[in-house]
Amino acid sequence: MAGRGNDWRDLYRQEEPGTDVGYISYNERVIEHCMNPRNVGSIEDPDGQAVVGDPTCGDYIEVFIKVEAERIVDFKFLISGCPAAISTSSIATELAIGKTIEEARGLTDNDVIVAAGGIPARKAHCSLLALRGLQQAIQDYLSKNYRNRTEGS
Repeated sequence: MAGRGNDWRDLYRQEEPGTDVGYISYNERVIEHCMNPRNVGSIEDPDGQAVVGDPTCGDYIEVFIKVEAERIVDFKFLISGCPAAISTSSIATELAIGKTIEEARGLTDNDVIVAAGGIPARKAHCSLLALRGLQQAIQDYLSKNYRNRTEGS
């Protein structure tokens, strides 16, 4: 994203004051990920999984991860949510797949929003849904892995 900062708030600093007229406008990347979300579905026998909801807006996501050699090799989700939640969840999967557990734990909503090319400011909270699910799925994986190691000793 040449010419853009590494902070999602930079995407909104160019907006003219008073241009919010009560409707939400999404960019082409967000629309594409909403209409054709990547990595939707579940994983049979996942290494980690989580269910997360946002009580403020009603969005809900179920997250599944597969891990090999401490690297996320698959990340799928099932979601009931708004276009921003669907899009940012799809984008979050693309950001996380291939990363180590530690790298994935470091992903932020800022990373997702910047990768999306921005989302409407009042929808910024949607970018947290998949990441919260990912963090909980990683925690589930780590706790299962820890139990397996201690029980096998």
